[in-house]
Amino acid sequence: VQLQASGGGLVQVGGSLRLSCAASGRTLSNYVMAWFRQAPGKGRDFVALLRWSDGYTLYDDSVKGRFTISRDNAKNTVYLQMNSLKPEDTAIYYCAVGYYLNMIATNYPYWGQGTLVTVSS
Repeated sequence: VQLQASGGGLVQVGGSLRLSCAASGRTLSNYVMAWFRQAPGKGRDFVALLRWSDGYTLYDDSVKGRFTISRDNAKNTVYLQMNSLKPEDTAIYYCAVGYYLNMIATNYPYWGQGTLVTVSS
């Protein structure tokens, strides 16, 4: 599976961004797609996931109510709509594909290249 992430950028506090992750090389019907993020000097943290087969979603508490993960089946693409952004959301955001529901980065074998989100105050 090849993943191409895009949509990052510079945004002010309270603003919005939408990240995209396009998958190729395999159909995703049996996979889980997830977003992780890594702030400077920190580890890679779980943000949200979506199970492709039934659309089940899960969010980290830090983004619940502000971020929404969704998919476009025809485009084999998953999105992360980020609203009410805060300075602590600043990080490189990575999309990943795995075989089962979990929030541990090392359990995901396929990764996109990352896209930088900077929230300025």
